[in-house]
Amino acid sequence: MFERTLLAGKKILITGGGTGLGKSIGKRYLELGAELVIAGRRKEVLDATAAEFREAIPGARVATVQADVRNAESVEAMMEEIWSSGPLDVLLCNAAANFIARTETLSPRAVDAVLDIVLHGSFYCTIAAGKRWIAEGRPGNVISTVSTPTMTGSAFTAPSAAAKAGVLAMTRSLAVEWGPKGIRLNCVAPGLFPTPGAWEQLYPPGSQVEPQDKGVPLRRFGDHQELANLYSYLASDGSGYITGEMVVIDGGRWMQGVGGPSFRAMQDWTEEQWQELRRG
Repeated sequence: MFERTLLAGKKILITGGGTGLGKSIGKRYLELGAELVIAGRRKEVLDATAAEFREAIPGARVATVQADVRNAESVEAMMEEIWSSGPLDVLLCNAAANFIARTETLSPRAVDAVLDIVLHGSFYCTIAAGKRWIAEGRPGNVISTVSTPTMTGSAFTAPSAAAKAGVLAMTRSLAVEWGPKGIRLNCVAPGLFPTPGAWEQLYPPGSQVEPQDKGVPLRRFGDHQELANLYSYLASDGSGYITGEMVVIDGGRWMQGVGGPSFRAMQDWTEEQWQELRRG
């Protein structure tokens, strides 16, 4: 379905592109001919990922830029650096933060740790790219990674659910406001796509009442290639009439559970179990 030149001529930035799902998507973009920029806070991680891409994909054009999306000045500096070698065509707001906790125990700093990256970071990056596209009279394309709790809410991850709901509202608002300028914006809500590290943090032992794949109508986890192909379609010209949408790719998981994933087992945890989670 995907020609090797599908994304040829497109310069794409992925925030949080050095690890996890962002890394898988970035590799697919390169395979389809894109010029890639990956951004994040840890330069050594970005450089290692870029080297891995160059080794795996002959002729891959990939650059790295160190930036903190929580900081508007850092985002501006990142965009200036990127634009110095030519404008972006696609922005993928993928940087995220999340953790399991009882909401009543969260400090303001803990709440901000999630909101600053997910909501503020997505806003800063989108505005920074958008104003440049508008000033230059160029079309643009923003894709943001959200989650199904934007529709259902999610116990014990309220800041993330709220932040990503805000990103979805931003996406739909700007899809209308910037549509006449040739800029489109969409969201993707991935389901269960296991990644090293994050998986154990978000789904600790004892948090579920049944095996995770049993909560998916298709009875399996998602494959990173399936997710990357969806992001590739949304980055391509073939999706040019799609804007303001949230595309769910979760094997039907959000529909099977009443109200979506709920960590039901954790609702009956003892104080000792919560303290063990914090120590872990």
